[in-house]
Amino acid sequence: MPASYQPDPTGALSRRIAAFCRNTTWQDIPETVRHEAKRSILNGFATALAGAHEPAIEKSLGTLHRFSANQSCSLTGRSERTDMLFAAYINAMAANIADYDDTHPATVIHPTAPVAPALFAYAETIPTTGQDLLRAFILGAEIECRLGNAVSPYHYARGWHITSTCGVFGSAIAIGMLLDLTENQFVHAISNATAHAAGMVETLGTMSKSISVGNSARNGIVSALLAAEDFSGPTAPLEGERGFLSVYANEPKPGALTSDLGQVWEIAKNTYKPYPVGVVINPILEACLQLHAQGSVAIEDVASVELTGHPLLQQRANRPSVTTGREAQVSAQHAIAIALRRGRAGLSEFFDEAVAETARDNIRPPITFIDDASYDIESARIVIHTQSGTSHTIDIRDTRGGTVNPLSDADLNTKLKDLAAYGHFPRDVAPLADALWSLDQSQDAGTIMNLASL
Repeated sequence: MPASYQPDPTGALSRRIAAFCRNTTWQDIPETVRHEAKRSILNGFATALAGAHEPAIEKSLGTLHRFSANQSCSLTGRSERTDMLFAAYINAMAANIADYDDTHPATVIHPTAPVAPALFAYAETIPTTGQDLLRAFILGAEIECRLGNAVSPYHYARGWHITSTCGVFGSAIAIGMLLDLTENQFVHAISNATAHAAGMVETLGTMSKSISVGNSARNGIVSALLAAEDFSGPTAPLEGERGFLSVYANEPKPGALTSDLGQVWEIAKNTYKPYPVGVVINPILEACLQLHAQGSVAIEDVASVELTGHPLLQQRANRPSVTTGREAQVSAQHAIAIALRRGRAGLSEFFDEAVAETARDNIRPPITFIDDASYDIESARIVIHTQSGTSHTIDIRDTRGGTVNPLSDADLNTKLKDLAAYGHFPRDVAPLADALWSLDQSQDAGTIMNLASL
Protein backbone atom coordinates (compact mmCIF):
# COMPACT_ATOMS: atom_id res chain seq x y z
CA MET A 1 0.00 0.00 0.00
CA PRO A 2 1.52 3.37 -0.99
CA ALA A 3 2.43 5.78 1.78
CA SER A 4 0.03 8.32 0.25
CA TYR A 5 -2.94 6.20 1.31
CA GLN A 6 -3.65 5.89 5.00
CA PRO A 7 -6.47 3.62 6.17
CA ASP A 8 -8.91 5.30 8.52
CA PRO A 9 -10.40 3.16 11.28
CA THR A 10 -12.90 5.88 12.22
CA GLY A 11 -15.08 5.14 9.19
CA ALA A 12 -15.51 8.79 8.25
CA LEU A 13 -15.57 8.01 4.51
CA SER A 14 -18.19 5.27 4.83
CA ARG A 15 -20.32 7.56 6.99
CA ARG A 16 -20.08 10.37 4.46
CA ILE A 17 -21.33 8.04 1.72
CA ALA A 18 -24.11 6.87 4.03
CA ALA A 19 -25.13 10.45 4.83
CA PHE A 20 -25.17 11.41 1.15
CA CYS A 21 -27.46 8.51 0.31
CA ARG A 22 -29.70 9.11 3.28
CA ASN A 23 -30.11 12.83 2.66
CA THR A 24 -30.28 13.14 -1.15
CA THR A 25 -33.79 14.03 -2.25
CA TRP A 26 -35.44 13.77 -5.66
CA GLN A 27 -35.16 17.54 -6.00
CA ASP A 28 -31.38 17.31 -5.48
CA ILE A 29 -30.97 15.26 -8.66
CA PRO A 30 -30.71 17.26 -11.91
CA GLU A 31 -33.16 16.49 -14.69
CA THR A 32 -30.30 15.51 -17.02
CA VAL A 33 -29.21 12.85 -14.52
CA ARG A 34 -32.77 11.54 -14.15
CA HIS A 35 -33.06 11.24 -17.92
CA GLU A 36 -29.75 9.41 -18.26
CA ALA A 37 -30.93 6.99 -15.59
CA LYS A 38 -34.03 6.25 -17.66
CA ARG A 39 -31.79 5.61 -20.67
CA SER A 40 -29.72 3.21 -18.59
CA ILE A 41 -32.74 1.28 -17.40
CA LEU A 42 -34.32 1.08 -20.87
CA ASN A 43 -31.05 -0.23 -22.28
CA GLY A 44 -30.95 -2.75 -19.44
CA PHE A 45 -34.38 -4.11 -20.33
CA ALA A 46 -33.29 -4.34 -23.97
CA THR A 47 -30.24 -6.45 -23.18
CA ALA A 48 -32.19 -8.58 -20.69
CA LEU A 49 -34.80 -9.41 -23.32
CA ALA A 50 -32.01 -10.48 -25.67
CA GLY A 51 -30.38 -12.68 -23.03
CA ALA A 52 -33.50 -14.16 -21.45
CA HIS A 53 -33.17 -17.58 -23.08
CA GLU A 54 -29.40 -17.96 -23.23
CA PRO A 55 -28.13 -21.43 -22.24
CA ALA A 56 -26.69 -20.14 -18.97
CA ILE A 57 -30.11 -18.77 -18.03
CA GLU A 58 -31.82 -22.05 -18.92
CA LYS A 59 -29.30 -24.06 -16.90
CA SER A 60 -29.59 -21.72 -13.93
CA LEU A 61 -33.37 -21.93 -13.92
CA GLY A 62 -33.33 -25.68 -14.40
CA THR A 63 -30.99 -26.14 -11.47
CA LEU A 64 -32.17 -23.55 -8.98
CA HIS A 65 -35.81 -22.69 -9.69
CA ARG A 66 -37.08 -25.50 -7.49
CA PHE A 67 -35.62 -23.70 -4.46
CA SER A 68 -37.67 -20.54 -5.04
CA ALA A 69 -39.67 -19.54 -1.97
CA ASN A 70 -42.66 -18.10 -3.85
CA GLN A 71 -43.84 -16.70 -7.21
CA SER A 72 -44.03 -13.01 -6.40
CA CYS A 73 -41.72 -11.74 -9.15
CA SER A 74 -41.41 -11.86 -12.93
CA LEU A 75 -38.51 -12.84 -15.13
CA THR A 76 -37.74 -10.53 -18.06
CA GLY A 77 -38.75 -12.10 -21.35
CA ARG A 78 -40.07 -15.25 -19.74
CA SER A 79 -43.27 -16.70 -18.27
CA GLU A 80 -41.86 -18.22 -15.07
CA ARG A 81 -42.32 -16.46 -11.74
CA THR A 82 -40.06 -16.74 -8.75
CA ASP A 83 -39.13 -15.04 -5.49
CA MET A 84 -37.49 -11.63 -5.18
CA LEU A 85 -33.91 -12.80 -4.65
CA PHE A 86 -33.92 -15.33 -7.48
CA ALA A 87 -35.67 -12.90 -9.87
CA ALA A 88 -32.98 -10.29 -9.21
CA TYR A 89 -30.30 -12.94 -9.82
CA ILE A 90 -31.72 -14.21 -13.12
CA ASN A 91 -32.67 -10.79 -14.50
CA ALA A 92 -29.23 -9.39 -13.71
CA MET A 93 -27.63 -12.35 -15.47
CA ALA A 94 -29.84 -11.82 -18.51
CA ALA A 95 -29.09 -8.09 -18.69
CA ASN A 96 -25.34 -8.66 -18.79
CA ILE A 97 -24.94 -12.06 -20.43
CA ALA A 98 -24.70 -10.86 -24.03
CA ASP A 99 -22.17 -8.16 -23.07
CA TYR A 100 -24.40 -5.63 -24.79
CA ASP A 101 -25.21 -3.54 -21.73
CA ASP A 102 -24.19 -0.07 -20.58
CA THR A 103 -20.65 1.01 -19.72
CA HIS A 104 -19.21 3.60 -17.35
CA PRO A 105 -16.15 4.53 -19.43
CA ALA A 106 -13.70 5.36 -16.65
CA THR A 107 -14.10 1.96 -14.97
CA VAL A 108 -15.75 -0.33 -17.60
CA ILE A 109 -18.40 -1.10 -14.99
CA HIS A 110 -21.77 -2.10 -16.45
CA PRO A 111 -23.82 -0.14 -13.90
CA THR A 112 -27.39 -1.22 -14.61
CA ALA A 113 -27.31 -5.02 -14.48
CA PRO A 114 -26.50 -5.29 -10.75
CA VAL A 115 -28.88 -2.52 -9.68
CA ALA A 116 -32.06 -2.27 -11.79
CA PRO A 117 -33.08 -5.96 -11.57
CA ALA A 118 -32.79 -5.80 -7.78
CA LEU A 119 -35.01 -2.71 -7.68
CA PHE A 120 -37.71 -4.08 -9.96
CA ALA A 121 -37.81 -7.38 -8.06
CA TYR A 122 -38.23 -5.42 -4.84
CA ALA A 123 -40.90 -3.21 -6.43
CA GLU A 124 -42.92 -6.26 -7.48
CA THR A 125 -42.86 -7.44 -3.87
CA ILE A 126 -43.39 -4.14 -2.05
CA PRO A 127 -45.29 -1.35 -3.89
CA THR A 128 -42.85 1.36 -4.92
CA THR A 129 -43.37 4.56 -6.90
CA GLY A 130 -41.37 5.10 -10.06
CA GLN A 131 -39.86 8.27 -8.63
CA ASP A 132 -38.58 6.40 -5.58
CA LEU A 133 -37.22 3.60 -7.74
CA LEU A 134 -35.47 6.01 -10.09
CA ARG A 135 -33.90 7.93 -7.20
CA ALA A 136 -32.73 4.65 -5.69
CA PHE A 137 -31.24 3.56 -9.00
CA ILE A 138 -29.37 6.85 -9.41
CA LEU A 139 -27.89 6.74 -5.91
CA GLY A 140 -26.94 3.08 -6.11
CA ALA A 141 -25.36 3.35 -9.54
CA GLU A 142 -23.57 6.56 -8.54
CA ILE A 143 -21.82 4.95 -5.56
CA GLU A 144 -21.13 1.82 -7.63
CA CYS A 145 -19.28 3.88 -10.25
CA ARG A 146 -17.51 6.11 -7.76
CA LEU A 147 -16.26 3.06 -5.89
CA GLY A 148 -14.97 1.75 -9.21
CA ASN A 149 -13.12 5.02 -9.72
CA ALA A 150 -11.53 4.62 -6.30
CA VAL A 151 -10.02 1.20 -7.07
CA SER A 152 -9.19 1.66 -10.78
CA PRO A 153 -7.18 0.88 -12.82
CA TYR A 154 -5.47 -1.79 -10.69
CA HIS A 155 -8.67 -3.53 -9.66
CA TYR A 156 -9.78 -4.73 -13.09
CA ALA A 157 -6.24 -5.23 -14.38
CA ARG A 158 -5.49 -7.48 -11.40
CA GLY A 159 -8.40 -9.69 -12.36
CA TRP A 160 -11.40 -8.55 -10.33
CA HIS A 161 -14.63 -8.39 -12.34
CA ILE A 162 -15.46 -4.81 -11.43
CA THR A 163 -19.14 -4.94 -12.44
CA SER A 164 -19.67 -7.68 -9.87
CA THR A 165 -17.38 -6.46 -7.10
CA CYS A 166 -18.67 -2.88 -7.18
CA GLY A 167 -22.15 -3.77 -8.38
CA VAL A 168 -23.12 -5.40 -5.10
CA PHE A 169 -22.57 -2.04 -3.37
CA GLY A 170 -24.79 -0.35 -5.95
CA SER A 171 -27.55 -2.85 -5.36
CA ALA A 172 -27.22 -2.60 -1.57
CA ILE A 173 -27.37 1.22 -1.64
CA ALA A 174 -30.32 1.22 -4.04
CA ILE A 175 -32.40 -1.20 -1.99
CA GLY A 176 -31.35 0.69 1.12
CA MET A 177 -32.93 3.79 -0.38
CA LEU A 178 -36.25 2.01 -0.75
CA LEU A 179 -35.97 0.64 2.78
CA ASP A 180 -35.34 4.17 4.08
CA LEU A 181 -32.26 3.06 5.99
CA THR A 182 -30.74 5.32 8.62
CA GLU A 183 -27.16 6.54 8.19
CA ASN A 184 -25.91 3.81 10.52
CA GLN A 185 -27.88 1.21 8.62
CA PHE A 186 -26.41 2.40 5.32
CA VAL A 187 -22.95 1.80 6.80
CA HIS A 188 -24.17 -1.68 7.78
CA ALA A 189 -25.38 -2.26 4.21
CA ILE A 190 -21.98 -1.22 2.85
CA SER A 191 -20.31 -3.50 5.39
CA ASN A 192 -22.53 -6.41 4.43
CA ALA A 193 -21.81 -5.78 0.76
CA THR A 194 -18.06 -6.10 1.36
CA ALA A 195 -18.70 -9.69 2.41
CA HIS A 196 -20.24 -10.37 -1.02
CA ALA A 197 -17.82 -8.49 -3.31
CA ALA A 198 -16.54 -11.13 -5.72
CA GLY A 199 -16.07 -11.92 -9.39
CA MET A 200 -13.12 -12.87 -11.59
CA VAL A 201 -12.11 -11.51 -15.00
CA GLU A 202 -10.91 -15.03 -15.81
CA THR A 203 -14.58 -16.06 -16.11
CA LEU A 204 -15.29 -13.62 -18.96
CA GLY A 205 -16.50 -15.41 -22.05
CA THR A 206 -17.87 -18.28 -19.97
CA MET A 207 -21.11 -19.05 -18.19
CA SER A 208 -19.41 -18.56 -14.83
CA LYS A 209 -19.19 -14.80 -15.36
CA SER A 210 -22.96 -14.57 -15.00
CA ILE A 211 -22.89 -16.05 -11.50
CA SER A 212 -21.12 -13.08 -9.95
CA VAL A 213 -23.25 -10.56 -11.88
CA GLY A 214 -26.42 -12.27 -10.68
CA ASN A 215 -25.03 -12.44 -7.16
CA SER A 216 -24.28 -8.72 -7.19
CA ALA A 217 -28.00 -8.00 -7.58
CA ARG A 218 -29.24 -10.71 -5.21
CA ASN A 219 -26.63 -10.15 -2.51
CA GLY A 220 -27.12 -6.41 -2.59
CA ILE A 221 -30.74 -7.00 -1.61
CA VAL A 222 -29.61 -9.34 1.16
CA SER A 223 -27.08 -6.78 2.39
CA ALA A 224 -29.71 -4.04 2.65
CA LEU A 225 -32.44 -6.22 4.16
CA LEU A 226 -30.05 -7.37 6.87
CA ALA A 227 -28.92 -3.80 7.49
CA ALA A 228 -32.55 -2.80 8.03
CA GLU A 229 -32.53 -5.24 10.95
CA ASP A 230 -29.30 -3.68 12.29
CA PHE A 231 -27.23 -6.63 11.14
CA SER A 232 -23.94 -4.84 11.59
CA GLY A 233 -20.39 -5.02 10.28
CA PRO A 234 -17.13 -3.13 10.67
CA THR A 235 -17.09 0.58 11.41
CA ALA A 236 -14.91 1.34 8.37
CA PRO A 237 -15.89 -1.19 5.69
CA LEU A 238 -14.39 0.84 2.86
CA GLU A 239 -11.41 2.63 4.41
CA GLY A 240 -10.38 0.33 7.25
CA GLU A 241 -6.93 -1.26 7.38
CA ARG A 242 -8.30 -4.35 5.67
CA GLY A 243 -11.35 -2.70 4.15
CA PHE A 244 -12.46 -2.78 0.53
CA LEU A 245 -10.12 -0.05 -0.67
CA SER A 246 -7.00 -1.53 0.90
CA VAL A 247 -7.70 -5.08 -0.21
CA TYR A 248 -9.02 -4.44 -3.74
CA ALA A 249 -6.65 -1.69 -4.91
CA ASN A 250 -2.91 -1.14 -4.81
CA GLU A 251 -3.27 2.66 -4.90
CA PRO A 252 -6.73 3.49 -3.57
CA LYS A 253 -8.19 6.87 -4.40
CA PRO A 254 -10.68 7.56 -1.60
CA GLY A 255 -11.18 11.08 -2.89
CA ALA A 256 -12.86 9.62 -5.97
CA LEU A 257 -15.73 8.59 -3.74
CA THR A 258 -16.49 12.03 -2.42
CA SER A 259 -15.03 14.65 -4.75
CA ASP A 260 -17.88 16.86 -6.02
CA LEU A 261 -20.36 14.34 -4.65
CA GLY A 262 -23.83 15.47 -5.60
CA GLN A 263 -22.43 17.99 -8.07
CA VAL A 264 -20.73 15.80 -10.67
CA TRP A 265 -22.72 12.64 -11.40
CA GLU A 266 -20.83 9.59 -12.63
CA ILE A 267 -24.03 7.84 -13.71
CA ALA A 268 -24.66 10.74 -16.12
CA LYS A 269 -21.51 9.63 -17.98
CA ASN A 270 -22.99 6.24 -18.81
CA THR A 271 -22.70 4.95 -22.39
CA TYR A 272 -24.55 2.32 -24.44
CA LYS A 273 -23.07 -0.18 -26.85
CA PRO A 274 -23.87 -0.34 -30.54
CA TYR A 275 -22.24 -3.81 -30.70
CA PRO A 276 -22.44 -6.83 -28.38
CA VAL A 277 -18.77 -6.93 -27.40
CA GLY A 278 -16.37 -5.79 -24.72
CA VAL A 279 -16.34 -2.01 -24.94
CA VAL A 280 -12.68 -1.85 -25.95
CA ILE A 281 -13.54 -3.67 -29.19
CA ASN A 282 -16.16 -1.10 -30.28
CA PRO A 283 -13.71 1.17 -32.15
CA ILE A 284 -12.10 -1.85 -33.83
CA LEU A 285 -15.45 -3.01 -35.16
CA GLU A 286 -16.34 0.47 -36.33
CA ALA A 287 -13.10 0.64 -38.33
CA CYS A 288 -13.63 -2.79 -39.88
CA LEU A 289 -17.21 -2.00 -40.83
CA GLN A 290 -15.98 1.16 -42.54
CA LEU A 291 -13.40 -0.82 -44.51
CA HIS A 292 -15.99 -3.40 -45.52
CA ALA A 293 -18.43 -0.69 -46.65
CA GLN A 294 -15.67 0.87 -48.76
CA GLY A 295 -14.77 -2.48 -50.29
CA SER A 296 -11.19 -1.71 -49.32
CA VAL A 297 -10.05 -5.09 -48.07
CA ALA A 298 -11.26 -8.67 -47.89
CA ILE A 299 -10.43 -10.69 -44.82
CA GLU A 300 -8.86 -13.41 -46.97
CA ASP A 301 -6.28 -10.85 -48.13
CA VAL A 302 -5.25 -9.75 -44.62
CA ALA A 303 -1.69 -10.68 -43.68
CA SER A 304 -1.47 -8.99 -40.28
CA VAL A 305 -2.98 -6.26 -38.13
CA GLU A 306 -1.57 -3.66 -35.77
CA LEU A 307 -3.86 -2.32 -33.04
CA THR A 308 -2.90 0.75 -31.04
CA GLY A 309 -5.09 1.56 -28.09
CA HIS A 310 -5.59 1.80 -24.36
CA PRO A 311 -3.68 -0.97 -22.50
CA LEU A 312 -7.02 -2.52 -21.56
CA LEU A 313 -7.54 -3.38 -25.24
CA GLN A 314 -4.74 -5.93 -25.19
CA GLN A 315 -5.52 -7.10 -21.65
CA ARG A 316 -9.15 -7.73 -22.48
CA ALA A 317 -9.24 -8.61 -26.17
CA ASN A 318 -6.09 -10.53 -27.11
CA ARG A 319 -7.83 -13.89 -27.47
CA PRO A 320 -6.85 -15.56 -30.75
CA SER A 321 -8.11 -19.07 -29.97
CA VAL A 322 -11.67 -18.58 -28.80
CA THR A 323 -14.13 -21.40 -29.43
CA THR A 324 -17.50 -20.02 -28.27
CA GLY A 325 -19.64 -17.01 -28.99
CA ARG A 326 -19.30 -15.75 -25.44
CA GLU A 327 -15.52 -15.88 -25.63
CA ALA A 328 -15.60 -14.19 -29.03
CA GLN A 329 -17.22 -11.10 -27.53
CA VAL A 330 -13.84 -10.29 -26.02
CA SER A 331 -11.69 -11.41 -28.96
CA ALA A 332 -10.23 -8.81 -31.29
CA GLN A 333 -9.08 -11.57 -33.64
CA HIS A 334 -12.60 -12.93 -34.18
CA ALA A 335 -14.19 -9.48 -34.25
CA ILE A 336 -11.94 -8.26 -37.06
CA ALA A 337 -12.40 -11.45 -39.06
CA ILE A 338 -16.18 -11.62 -38.84
CA ALA A 339 -16.76 -7.88 -39.39
CA LEU A 340 -14.55 -7.77 -42.47
CA ARG A 341 -16.21 -10.88 -43.88
CA ARG A 342 -19.86 -10.09 -43.19
CA GLY A 343 -19.95 -6.31 -42.86
CA ARG A 344 -22.12 -6.73 -39.77
CA ALA A 345 -21.49 -6.85 -36.03
CA GLY A 346 -24.74 -7.97 -34.42
CA LEU A 347 -25.41 -10.75 -31.97
CA SER A 348 -25.38 -13.34 -34.76
CA GLU A 349 -21.76 -12.46 -35.50
CA PHE A 350 -20.89 -13.63 -31.99
CA PHE A 351 -22.72 -16.94 -32.05
CA ASP A 352 -20.88 -20.24 -31.76
CA GLU A 353 -21.52 -20.78 -35.47
CA ALA A 354 -19.77 -17.55 -36.42
CA VAL A 355 -16.83 -18.45 -34.19
CA ALA A 356 -16.60 -21.85 -35.84
CA GLU A 357 -16.60 -20.10 -39.22
CA THR A 358 -13.64 -17.83 -38.47
CA ALA A 359 -11.73 -20.77 -37.00
CA ARG A 360 -12.58 -23.21 -39.80
CA ASP A 361 -11.65 -20.77 -42.54
CA ASN A 362 -8.49 -19.69 -40.70
CA ILE A 363 -9.27 -16.01 -41.20
CA ARG A 364 -8.45 -14.66 -37.74
CA PRO A 365 -5.50 -12.36 -38.40
CA PRO A 366 -2.29 -12.23 -36.36
CA ILE A 367 -2.37 -9.02 -34.31
CA THR A 368 0.38 -6.89 -32.86
CA PHE A 369 -0.97 -4.87 -29.95
CA ILE A 370 0.62 -1.50 -29.16
CA ASP A 371 -0.33 -0.15 -25.74
CA ASP A 372 -0.74 3.62 -25.63
CA ALA A 373 -2.21 5.17 -22.50
CA SER A 374 -3.01 8.38 -24.42
CA TYR A 375 -5.90 6.50 -26.04
CA ASP A 376 -9.11 6.08 -24.07
CA ILE A 377 -11.23 2.96 -24.31
CA GLU A 378 -13.44 4.58 -26.98
CA SER A 379 -10.59 5.06 -29.44
CA ALA A 380 -8.05 2.97 -31.33
CA ARG A 381 -5.93 2.85 -34.49
CA ILE A 382 -6.08 -0.15 -36.75
CA VAL A 383 -3.50 -0.81 -39.45
CA ILE A 384 -4.24 -3.70 -41.78
CA HIS A 385 -1.42 -5.12 -43.90
CA THR A 386 -2.55 -7.20 -46.87
CA GLN A 387 -1.04 -10.13 -48.69
CA SER A 388 -0.78 -7.95 -51.77
CA GLY A 389 1.48 -5.45 -49.97
CA THR A 390 -0.94 -2.60 -49.32
CA SER A 391 -1.84 -1.15 -45.93
CA HIS A 392 -5.02 0.45 -44.64
CA THR A 393 -5.06 2.69 -41.57
CA ILE A 394 -8.12 3.97 -39.73
CA ASP A 395 -8.13 6.07 -36.58
CA ILE A 396 -11.29 5.94 -34.52
CA ARG A 397 -11.27 8.61 -31.85
CA ASP A 398 -14.93 8.92 -30.91
CA THR A 399 -16.58 5.59 -31.53
CA ARG A 400 -20.34 5.43 -31.91
CA GLY A 401 -22.01 4.81 -28.59
CA GLY A 402 -19.27 6.57 -26.61
CA THR A 403 -19.38 9.76 -24.60
CA VAL A 404 -18.75 12.09 -27.57
CA ASN A 405 -20.93 10.21 -30.05
CA PRO A 406 -23.67 8.67 -27.88
CA LEU A 407 -26.67 6.64 -28.97
CA SER A 408 -29.77 8.81 -29.08
CA ASP A 409 -33.04 8.09 -27.30
CA ALA A 410 -34.42 6.94 -30.66
CA ASP A 411 -31.41 4.63 -31.07
CA LEU A 412 -32.16 3.09 -27.68
CA ASN A 413 -35.82 2.58 -28.61
CA THR A 414 -34.65 0.80 -31.75
CA LYS A 415 -32.20 -1.28 -29.72
CA LEU A 416 -35.02 -2.32 -27.39
CA LYS A 417 -37.18 -3.36 -30.34
CA ASP A 418 -34.34 -5.21 -32.09
CA LEU A 419 -33.12 -7.07 -29.02
CA ALA A 420 -36.65 -8.06 -28.06
CA ALA A 421 -37.06 -9.54 -31.53
CA TYR A 422 -33.70 -11.28 -31.21
CA GLY A 423 -34.87 -12.82 -27.93
CA HIS A 424 -38.15 -13.93 -29.60
CA PHE A 425 -40.18 -11.79 -27.23
CA PRO A 426 -43.66 -11.92 -28.80
CA ARG A 427 -45.08 -8.71 -27.35
CA ASP A 428 -44.96 -5.14 -28.63
CA VAL A 429 -42.27 -3.32 -26.63
CA ALA A 430 -43.59 0.18 -27.37
CA PRO A 431 -45.69 0.21 -24.15
CA LEU A 432 -42.61 -0.91 -22.20
CA ALA A 433 -40.56 1.92 -23.69
CA ASP A 434 -43.28 4.45 -22.92
CA ALA A 435 -43.50 3.23 -19.33
CA LEU A 436 -39.76 3.51 -18.84
CA TRP A 437 -39.48 6.99 -20.33
CA SER A 438 -42.22 8.09 -17.91
CA LEU A 439 -41.00 5.98 -15.00
CA ASP A 440 -40.94 8.88 -12.57
CA GLN A 441 -44.68 9.34 -13.10
CA SER A 442 -45.58 5.76 -12.17
CA GLN A 443 -47.40 5.10 -8.92
CA ASP A 444 -46.45 1.41 -8.99
CA ALA A 445 -43.13 0.72 -10.70
CA GLY A 446 -43.43 -3.02 -10.19
CA THR A 447 -46.22 -3.21 -12.77
CA ILE A 448 -43.70 -2.38 -15.48
CA MET A 449 -42.47 -5.96 -15.20
CA ASN A 450 -45.89 -7.03 -16.57
CA LEU A 451 -44.85 -5.38 -19.84
CA ALA A 452 -41.46 -7.09 -19.92
CA SER A 453 -42.52 -10.66 -19.11
CA LEU A 454 -44.91 -13.26 -20.52
